[in-house]
Amino acid sequence: MQRMNPGEVAPKAYQAVMGLEKYVQSNVDHTVLELVKLRASMINGCAYCVDMHSRDALANGESSRRLFAVATWRESTFFDERERAALDLTDAVTRLGEHGVPDEVWDTAAKVWSEKELADLVLAIATINVWNRIAVTMRLEPPAQV
Repeated sequence: MQRMNPGEVAPKAYQAVMGLEKYVQSNVDHTVLELVKLRASMINGCAYCVDMHSRDALANGESSRRLFAVATWRESTFFDERERAALDLTDAVTRLGEHGVPDEVWDTAAKVWSEKELADLVLAIATINVWNRIAVTMRLEPPAQV
């Protein structure tokens, strides 16, 4: 059962996170953005966001095969070099451990993404992690029907 609606309880804070969301939507390749959002949401166990971002990606023409393969992206051949680097960075940032993001992951991403693209990608990963933490904590549930 949903604990609360953070948009109603803390509207200014919610709008601040929405500002980040709008920024990344305008500055990160839409296909990559949906893959990143889906992957982070899978790692974080956010059913609400997995549902939302898989539906959004499908509505924007993404294939169901690629969406299913996000769960096993390392073994999949469905993703290009930039997508793979973005997914690897998503894994590292989302599972941020004691030693941060490994140099190997960062260096691989920096080879295929410009400095600006990489900065925007990190902001996108951080933003979906914020949304995941809000949704999981508040126990948001996907709609029963869409």
